Amino acid sequence: MNKALLLIDLQNDYFPGGLFPLWNTDDTLNNCVQAIQLAQKLGIELIHIQHIANPDAGIAPFFNKGTEGADIHQDILAAAPDAAIVVKEYADSFHETQLEATLAERNIDELLVCGMMTQNCVTHTAISKAAEKYKVTMLTDCCTTVNEAIHMIALHAVSTRVALKPFAEALPDS
Repeated sequence: MNKALLLIDLQNDYFPGGLFPLWNTDDTLNNCVQAIQLAQKLGIELIHIQHIANPDAGIAPFFNKGTEGADIHQDILAAAPDAAIVVKEYADSFHETQLEATLAERNIDELLVCGMMTQNCVTHTAISKAAEKYKVTMLTDCCTTVNEAIHMIALHAVSTRVALKPFAEALPDS
């Protein structure tokens, strides 16, 4: 199978000092960097997904175009500097984006999904109608949201639709 690691919304506004800092960002960031390194070693495609608020809808609480908060976190970019970047404005990373075309041109048939926020953009992408043709696994320790309870509730809710694995199990270092 041709796999891609989708790195969803790992953007500055979700980290300390940003406009909407989340729970457990240090561990999530470290796990994502390790997952990127393993994916590179295994020849897995890396794709950044970057949420940019629609300026026509007025100023958003975060991820406004041209702001530092909307930028992908520097540690993620440093770990995957050559990865494609797909820009989105909805929770579902497939909706009105180039994600499907990007995956098709790379002959991807399996998705490893991680990022922020577990209950929103990560799960909406993982269970998107457009994702149904892929084998999908969410990397449980490479996702986070506003607190642990919501993170766990979201994982439990999506567990009937996609596989859930920690990154080391989904990306065995063999």
